[in-house]
Amino acid sequence: QVQLAESGGGLVQTGGSLTLSCAASGRTVTNWPMAWFRQAPGKEREFVASISGRGRGTSLADSVKGRFTISRDNAKNTAYLQMNSLLPEDTAAYYCAVKISPYSTVVPGPRDVYNYWGQGTQVTVSS
Repeated sequence: QVQLAESGGGLVQTGGSLTLSCAASGRTVTNWPMAWFRQAPGKEREFVASISGRGRGTSLADSVKGRFTISRDNAKNTAYLQMNSLLPEDTAAYYCAVKISPYSTVVPGPRDVYNYWGQGTQVTVSS
């Protein structure tokens, strides 16, 4: 069983930056793809970014390209989401997820099945 714990959320002004962390425990998630999703009140969950198991491949939603960066440190069993130039529309609860996969090069997308989810961390961007 894998437990995921997100951290790093908070309140920031428009144009500010935050870095979210997703620490996995219970077993190593090295070689398994990881992803970030977000959900704003009254809206459906939205794919934000994903990264392959080895960290060499990434995918970003169009809405965050050029502003967000996903990365991982397999030695720490942790993924990160660096968020710059934040906008009020980025306000949401952010969740990390892990997809069990035998292929370390896979970069999953929004329609892939993710096997483990964290509890989320709130990001609020004030205008």
